[in-house]
Amino acid sequence: MLSPEIPLIVIVGPTAVGKTEIAIQLAARLNGEIVSADSRLFYRGMDIGTAKPTPAERARVPHHLIDVAEPDDVWSLARFQKEANRLIGDIHARGWLPFLVGGTGQYVRAVIEAWDIPPTQPDSRLREALEKWGDRVGPLGLHARLAVLDPQAAAIIEPQNVRRTVRALEVILSTGRRFSTQRAKGLSPYQTLMLGLDRPRPELYARIDARIEAMFAAGFVGEVRRLLDLGFSPELPTLSAIGYQQVAAHLRGDITLEEAVVQMKRLTRQFVRRQANWFKPDNPEIHWFTVGPQTTNAMAAAINEWLSAHQN
Repeated sequence: MLSPEIPLIVIVGPTAVGKTEIAIQLAARLNGEIVSADSRLFYRGMDIGTAKPTPAERARVPHHLIDVAEPDDVWSLARFQKEANRLIGDIHARGWLPFLVGGTGQYVRAVIEAWDIPPTQPDSRLREALEKWGDRVGPLGLHARLAVLDPQAAAIIEPQNVRRTVRALEVILSTGRRFSTQRAKGLSPYQTLMLGLDRPRPELYARIDARIEAMFAAGFVGEVRRLLDLGFSPELPTLSAIGYQQVAAHLRGDITLEEAVVQMKRLTRQFVRRQANWFKPDNPEIHWFTVGPQTTNAMAAAINEWLSAHQN
């Protein structure tokens, strides 16, 4: 187990709030390195549609767990947790300050709360049966069944995310236990400071819309086409991410490009609302900052104050 004296700065917040730039500024100022807790950033070739930090941004401070796998090498939560713990320990051992940054709440919590993730083996026959049932009843029907069996799990899984819905149902039916209860907390190896970033909702939604428009202008359709041309199936869990599904449907001729953009904006807004289930504004563990001109300075001061108290 890692030393309980390891300090860990955690920066969370919704998609498009500005976590990347502020985290880079803070890490550069405070001799830090960033461990990504965004499950979409693991995969090579998925750059534009995930708003992955650019090579220039990554050159400003060391980043970890970005571009570590091919789209068909799907990382489990347990695998991420193990690798993130190793990296955080290594960063600390080298005398740098580790930052855990991302909007994937499940991944953040798994690290800072030391979840004991049960080794549930995949049941291919059960999964296939659930997927076939999902084809009949549709994503909403499948999600409605999950809501009956495990309301807490349903609250944090997007209705359109059939893969995660099926996985949750598979675990429930295999073990007889709710999916949401199978996250036993352990003794955290870290002293954690959680900092949250937020913006007024209209401003955040405007940033989401502008980001998506910029993605398409930067060649998002071409990015998805290249992935498909390389042989990566649109049915892969990684390509079920918001945006990739819609562009793949457009490339098949199922929807227009304009419809893909509209769907992507709508689903991203829904995703933001679900992110709030992991990072609630009234959570006393999170020190929230509304993004503005002095946000980085205020957050740096809070971190320095916390580090001074931690070191003493």
